[in-house]
Amino acid sequence: MTDKKLPFNKAQMEKIIEKFPTPFHIYDEKDIRHRARALRQAFSWNEGYKEYYAVKACPNPIIMSILRDEGCGMDCSSYAELMLCEAIGVVGDGIMFSSNDTPAKDFEYARRLNATINLDDITHIEFLKEHGGIPETISCRFNPGGEFRIGTAIMGNPADAKYGFTREQLTEGFKQLKALGVKHFGLHSFLSSCNTDNMYYPTLAKLLFTVAKELHEEVGVEIAFVNLSGGIGIPYKPEDTATDIAFVGEKVHEVYDEVFGGTDMHPKIFTELGRYMTGPAGYLVTTVIHHKDTHKHFIGTDACAANLLRPAMYGAYHHVTVLGKENAPHDHVYDITGSLCESNDRFAIDRPLPEINEGDILVIHDTGAHGFSMGYNYNGKLKSAEVLLKEDGSTQLIRRAETNKDYFATFDFLDMPRLKEER
Repeated sequence: MTDKKLPFNKAQMEKIIEKFPTPFHIYDEKDIRHRARALRQAFSWNEGYKEYYAVKACPNPIIMSILRDEGCGMDCSSYAELMLCEAIGVVGDGIMFSSNDTPAKDFEYARRLNATINLDDITHIEFLKEHGGIPETISCRFNPGGEFRIGTAIMGNPADAKYGFTREQLTEGFKQLKALGVKHFGLHSFLSSCNTDNMYYPTLAKLLFTVAKELHEEVGVEIAFVNLSGGIGIPYKPEDTATDIAFVGEKVHEVYDEVFGGTDMHPKIFTELGRYMTGPAGYLVTTVIHHKDTHKHFIGTDACAANLLRPAMYGAYHHVTVLGKENAPHDHVYDITGSLCESNDRFAIDRPLPEINEGDILVIHDTGAHGFSMGYNYNGKLKSAEVLLKEDGSTQLIRRAETNKDYFATFDFLDMPRLKEER
């Protein structure tokens, strides 16, 4: 079994744990910056290209600030995510607000920040008019229906998804918006998740570019940008092949020239990547606290599904490294578990690994997107800390771990002396 590379070794991690007790998520700043720069270079052929980082992947203001400094905007879908953007100084066209089933107050806040709004449904036109007003620049989300199959997609058929306008609704929606004073239009679609096929983006781009050209001709509007959204995946298993982002950029360029060549259309290209940007740069670090042998061999850790939900939620694979035993034979088979009262609280099932002992440090890979952000408090479990591994090798606590005081903070009516003893 080939182990995945880490930006730290056992000795370094032991020093980090002296400062920050496990479990915690740690993020590699150097890798995040590297990925942002590689993406920008891949689309440098398009004047005005911009990546809008999907905040839901890792909604931490320090991580967001790193990406802001690398030239990224932010893709938001909720009031709280808009608040995070405003807190780090990202406003106006630095925000792409892509929401669905949107509350009035969310639209109103997005309009106050002058964010670019990406409408999810034709009925939202009138709703936005009443709650925030129609801006001069707006985007609409397209759902082509039918089938869109390339690579191994989690999402499935677009027609089953709750997102977006139909093709007919796009034409009608653009007409309504034009009549309401919109001058600059965008087109967006999200049709796959965690897709590592290099042709996903080029295939999506061909579809969106073609529809953008049709809408330009049908409605007589300026298509200012086409947003390819997210969906580019990462190699969770050591044997998986990573997306070649430079190749992807080249192929999207070819499709751009094919569709828009010879026309007066020169739309900007936007992306909304989350997992690709920070997923591989994050790790959940946990300590082994129990070893149980019954019908199977179980390794109990001080982390649980409340710290990383993906494996329990839909069987997602996350690679596990036993620090200090990277080169040892993987001649034991374990289930790696947490302490929730749920049998699916497992980070790995029947996983070949080196012999594991109590006190060993486990590193669970690729948790930098949809890791901490999907955490919860079931069973009274507390969310873990987040730590930044800075470019110079030092560490910074960028979110403290929750305490029992945090957990009980919303019960204003309870007088609990025990909480006074909590630190």
